[in-house]
Amino acid sequence: MKTLCYSVRLASLTEISVRCYKARAFDGSEALIPKSQVFGEDWDVQKSNAYWISAWILERKNLQFSDKKKAWFNPETADMEPHYVVEKHQPEIIQATEINADESLKR
Repeated sequence: MKTLCYSVRLASLTEISVRCYKARAFDGSEALIPKSQVFGEDWDVQKSNAYWISAWILERKNLQFSDKKKAWFNPETADMEPHYVVEKHQPEIIQATEINADESLKR
């Protein structure tokens, strides 16, 4: 089963026990996050440290995060799983219109 995770940019992620991290966001909000819900560092982010944290725990904590960047992880191996979204495009039905040539443009 896959776990939905968000990439969260944090000012600090400090280990406070064998099973828990203390996360502090840039706005000053803090939360205690279980180690089992942190799936590693997001290496694509260059400006600050970002971590993959499960979505369900973030929704229950008072921690600043964005849901723009998300990924699915395998909770047993902590590996990112591929996720594909198939969208079908339904084109609009357009009525044909009659076009009359402009007589002033003819030779």
